[in-house]
Amino acid sequence: MVDPAPAIAIGPAPDPLLEDAVRRGGARSAPLESADALVWTANPVGFPDPLPENIRWVQLGSAGVEEWFSAGLITPDTSIVWTSAAGAFSATVAEHALALLLAGVRAVPEHLEARTWRQQEFFPKVGTLRGSTVAIVGAGGIGRALIPMLAALGADVIAVNRSGSPVPGAIETLPTTRLGEVWARADHFVIGAPATDATRHLVGAAELAQMKPTAWVINVARGSLIHTAALVKALRNNAIGGAGLDVTDPEPLPDGHPLWDLPNAIITPHDSNPPSVRPQAFAEHVVLNVTRFVTGSKLTALIDPVVGY
Repeated sequence: MVDPAPAIAIGPAPDPLLEDAVRRGGARSAPLESADALVWTANPVGFPDPLPENIRWVQLGSAGVEEWFSAGLITPDTSIVWTSAAGAFSATVAEHALALLLAGVRAVPEHLEARTWRQQEFFPKVGTLRGSTVAIVGAGGIGRALIPMLAALGADVIAVNRSGSPVPGAIETLPTTRLGEVWARADHFVIGAPATDATRHLVGAAELAQMKPTAWVINVARGSLIHTAALVKALRNNAIGGAGLDVTDPEPLPDGHPLWDLPNAIITPHDSNPPSVRPQAFAEHVVLNVTRFVTGSKLTALIDPVVGY
């Protein structure tokens, strides 16, 4: 008798799109108590804890997983394989990062506010990405999606990742142990690192002080990666060109916060991954990982319980 296909539970509520993704991946939907794995689309609130012993793998619906560690649900002694949605939304987040960077370099916010012809005033502020070097700090899925976009505009990329393993398309890849080298070298920065205790305030006063006065810093990862007070000071003093932030610390950014009034800060409300594309992108991610689970292949976006992401 042929063994039935692996069973996947979906929570916290039924989802026809994900049920279809499970089928396309070669598995079948089932209740949690009789499933081999769980696809969970919400935050940790309401997560079944403890999980039934039959669950061998959990697929989370977000790329960022710090709240799962904070809640004590993913621990170093876990026997369950956990995966995130890292990579599922890379293309749209990379697109947003590029939009923020281009808007900053081209002085688009100031142009939008202008109510008179100010060509001579704007000329010194308008730059180009062509011929520039962009450092992508935390060059994972978002970075790999962003590199060809930057290359099409004539920009080179220095990639920084934990291992230092070469990232396709980058002119150079550095391990995080050499991160200190990039602050003075690059023209602009895209921050895409995970949020952990080790990466909190990765960009602070010392790092900002090393950057070029025309440098733009783009953060599409987590607000805690940048020291907000140090950034506000640098922007007020025009020590750097500006900042494009889709994430902030605190978040949501409160009304009246200094960042709202700074002309060289572009704030978007954590919408680099728009709801219009999110469900289908995650469904395709589920298809990929379910297929790998069914065939016994290595899952993508594996979470390291020791490292924290």
